[in-house]
Amino acid sequence: MASMEIPQMDINEEEHNDIKIEEHHVESEICQYQQTADSDITTNNTTSGIMLVHIKTNRENVQVKPREKLYKCNQCSKTFATKRSLVYHQRTHTGEKPYQCNQCDKAFSYKHHLVHHQRVHTGEKPYQCSQCVKAFAQRSALVVHQRIHTGEKPYQCCQCEKAFAEKQNLVNHQRTHTGEKPYQCSQCDKTFAHRVNLVAHQRIHTGEKPYQCSQCVKAFAQRSALVVHQRIHTGEKPYQCCQCEKAFAEKQNLVNHQRTHTGEKPYQYSQCEKAFAHRATLAAHQRINTGEKPCQCEKEFAEKQNLVNEQRTPSGDKKFQCNHCGKAFAMKATLVDHQRLHTGEKPYQCSKCAKTFAQRASLVSHQRIHTGDKPYQCSQCEKAFSGKSNLVSHQRTHTGEKPFQCSQCDKGFAHKSNLFSHQRTHTGEKPFQCSQCDKGFAHKRNLVVHQRSHTQ
Repeated sequence: MASMEIPQMDINEEEHNDIKIEEHHVESEICQYQQTADSDITTNNTTSGIMLVHIKTNRENVQVKPREKLYKCNQCSKTFATKRSLVYHQRTHTGEKPYQCNQCDKAFSYKHHLVHHQRVHTGEKPYQCSQCVKAFAQRSALVVHQRIHTGEKPYQCCQCEKAFAEKQNLVNHQRTHTGEKPYQCSQCDKTFAHRVNLVAHQRIHTGEKPYQCSQCVKAFAQRSALVVHQRIHTGEKPYQCCQCEKAFAEKQNLVNHQRTHTGEKPYQYSQCEKAFAHRATLAAHQRINTGEKPCQCEKEFAEKQNLVNEQRTPSGDKKFQCNHCGKAFAMKATLVDHQRLHTGEKPYQCSKCAKTFAQRASLVSHQRIHTGDKPYQCSQCEKAFSGKSNLVSHQRTHTGEKPFQCSQCDKGFAHKSNLFSHQRTHTGEKPFQCSQCDKGFAHKRNLVVHQRSHTQ
């Protein structure tokens, strides 16, 4: 058998940036194929001088030498084996993005990033799952998806051994151990463990409510809040008590309800050791003992969320001022609603009775009179109300809270109307007057009783 040397091929490094090419020492055997009587192979060496040969590689004798890194970054001293790798790396310092999308002008540092991005416009999803019909634009997304079928969870927490299918989920989970909160609000410096929580929080400052109900005009800052709200329209109550089969639209309402069966009272007041089944009841009890007013400005709110928004909005952030009374607001939309108190404008009209309202929320609340809808349910006795403020007032019968206090005798009342009625005992005011004898009364019920004396 004849042997010959095979000349080494010149491989262009610029053509193969991501492939590491090692120098191999290969022993080859050359098999010469000769023309035989019963062979269809013909060897013609007269014109080209080329012989048909078969190269057999002896892999056992392959020796790999590491490539020398000759190209050095002048900004961070990192070295690279190819010039193209160095050029790509330098874009991390220069910010150069030479690959531009011709549909949206977005630019990228690397060509394969542009290719991936363009699938956003074309809708192309070349990577299809072999077990279901789902397809993906990126191979990495397919790999992650396939773990749904395989159950594979390669990323494990070293502290509690909990495992995850995606690396980012592990990173997010580890913050429960470290307490790290890397996402900070630029307006109030509040920090969050997850970016999605920061985005949701920032809507408090912007007033943005991107999730709108398709059946009514109500909008929400969080998608989860919209999902819960839509159950008002659908009547869905997915959370069912296993002891009495009562169902609830919200999980927390089920948790609260189950305490009526278990007798659990997890919220304990440190001053008197009294325990409560609900956090709100504990908070109300604390205010009774401390005399604390939830809002320092002493404004009163019908809905708890309005109080929360007031507390979260620093006075310096209220840029929109009413030119009638000087009151300031954080959002322009709130100012517009407020100004209708001065102008008397009522642009929101009920389609069933033609009654008009200054605020959209007031119209929505009014329409429940016609529909009979009572979406606000008490978690302690299951009584339902058409308005949230009615629920708040009702809950005071359970908590014993009396937030309205007389400034002259310190007597407390659960409802504002009761405070006004009481204050007349100090002022002597009698606003309810009999139309037949001009006698005046401090309370309407006393006038009604008196008027019966004229009819008898």
